[in-house]
Amino acid sequence: MRILVSGSAGLVGSAFARVSRGEGDEVLRLVRRPAKAADEVSWDPSSGAAPDLAAIDGVDAVVHLAGAGIGDHRWTAAYKREIRDSRVRSTGLLASTMARLDRPPRVFLSGSAVGYYGDAGDAEVDENSPAGEDFLADVVKEWEAAAAPAIDAGIRTVCLRSGIVMSTRGGALGKVLPLFRAGLGARLGSGRQYVSWIARPDHISALRFLLTSDDVSGAVNVTAPNPVTNAEYTKEIAAAVHRPALLISPPAALRVALGEFADTVVTGQRVLPTRLLDAGFTFGYPELGPALRALLDSQS
Repeated sequence: MRILVSGSAGLVGSAFARVSRGEGDEVLRLVRRPAKAADEVSWDPSSGAAPDLAAIDGVDAVVHLAGAGIGDHRWTAAYKREIRDSRVRSTGLLASTMARLDRPPRVFLSGSAVGYYGDAGDAEVDENSPAGEDFLADVVKEWEAAAAPAIDAGIRTVCLRSGIVMSTRGGALGKVLPLFRAGLGARLGSGRQYVSWIARPDHISALRFLLTSDDVSGAVNVTAPNPVTNAEYTKEIAAAVHRPALLISPPAALRVALGEFADTVVTGQRVLPTRLLDAGFTFGYPELGPALRALLDSQS
């Protein structure tokens, strides 16, 4: 299989490319600079520069994982535009480019997020649940809608509503591990908000599964089947590194440190991967505690 991947330098994209190559697939990487290697294809979504049609014509699948980090910077008006534009523009450009190909791909896996559901409290939500009404929910709605040209062209399109991807190599877990190891792990706010998570190996397995699940299209929650509260999340990370986590970060302090983004970390979604389970996907790490121990043991 020839697979075109955006975001191939990221936490998920890098692992997906590595695993796919190990399975014998050819991976082409979209890069936002002039291509320097045979497996690179240049594009620049910010300026509307699409990938060269000849370079990607005939690929079997496109996996789109690019987008500015949600928690990488304070949410200034400019950075909120970057969060939105980096997702919506790139998805629209890629979808419209695929629609113009003489030999379009069979499947388009397009990044999305559980932020679609907004602050869902402790109610269980799945792919049939309504969208939320906050900033991230609005971004995700536009993000998913931007894939329409691919759908209209008859390309099977899956919007990957991913939860927090757990890995010691980066992302949310990688950032907080040093604090927890120093005994400075802290519950965020009340701790009652739900965290929808997935171990990185399961996320990669889910993407591989969806590449060949010809009867699956539309929104798919890419999360473990057992979301936990932030209090449980904090407790399990502390237990995994054998350190206490007795601190609490109150909402007021979080808002001083994080600005508007703090409102996101003290709310959450209790997301269930109903469509993945119904399609027959089996999770290797359905429970957070064993998943954390396995990730720490393997440093993955």
